[in-house]
Amino acid sequence: MRVMTSPPARPPGPAARRRLLRLLPMLAILAAAAAGAVLLGDRLGPEALSAHRAALIAFRDAHYAAAAAAFVLAYAAIVALSLPGATLATLTGGFLFGIFPGVLLNVAAATAGAVALFLAVRAGFGTAIAARLDAAGGRVGRLMAGLRRNEIPVLLVMRLVPVVPFVLANLIPAVLGIGLGRFAATTFVGIIPGALVYTAAGAGLGEVLARGEAPDLGLILEPQVLLPLLGLAVLAALPAALRLPGRGRG
Repeated sequence: MRVMTSPPARPPGPAARRRLLRLLPMLAILAAAAAGAVLLGDRLGPEALSAHRAALIAFRDAHYAAAAAAFVLAYAAIVALSLPGATLATLTGGFLFGIFPGVLLNVAAATAGAVALFLAVRAGFGTAIAARLDAAGGRVGRLMAGLRRNEIPVLLVMRLVPVVPFVLANLIPAVLGIGLGRFAATTFVGIIPGALVYTAAGAGLGEVLARGEAPDLGLILEPQVLLPLLGLAVLAALPAALRLPGRGRG
């Protein structure tokens, strides 16, 4: 009796292997984000900074340059891997390095991490999603065309107004095919106001922790902070608003 056997599985071709290699950074980020949410979610609060502040200050005083470099790398990794603790990292930058150069370190680290995440997502998805949206036509096609005409104002508004979560503000441009240079520039400029607020709060954190109090992490939503940010967002969106009517008539 003849035994029927299935043919051996064919190894993946070069195109499939390239696709898998492009997906690896995105898969690693997803795995790290999931692990971080489970393992670090309750450990990266103000209590962690209070518990380790003496050791952090001692290391900073003994090795200032190394401490600054390690801080930037750690903060960038938190953003790139979508780990919890970005707000605490910004406060730590002000706590350890003051408003200046703390705000520069915070902005540089957050921008570097955002760019790394942007590149990983773009490598994984390529331009496939953007191409499908462009080809959809109708309202979606018009929305994409409007975004193309107003990339910089839209990206700045996403950064200035703390309504869009920072992670989504990194993912959406990558999926929509925004250019790397414009993404990096608008990220760097757009996060400066918010980073300055939290860096200044972190610079005064020593006294807060010494009193055994917890910092107010919702201060960016206070009217005296939020309203100026909304004003900047309106100014950033104004060029796009002025261009839209003329384009619509064409």
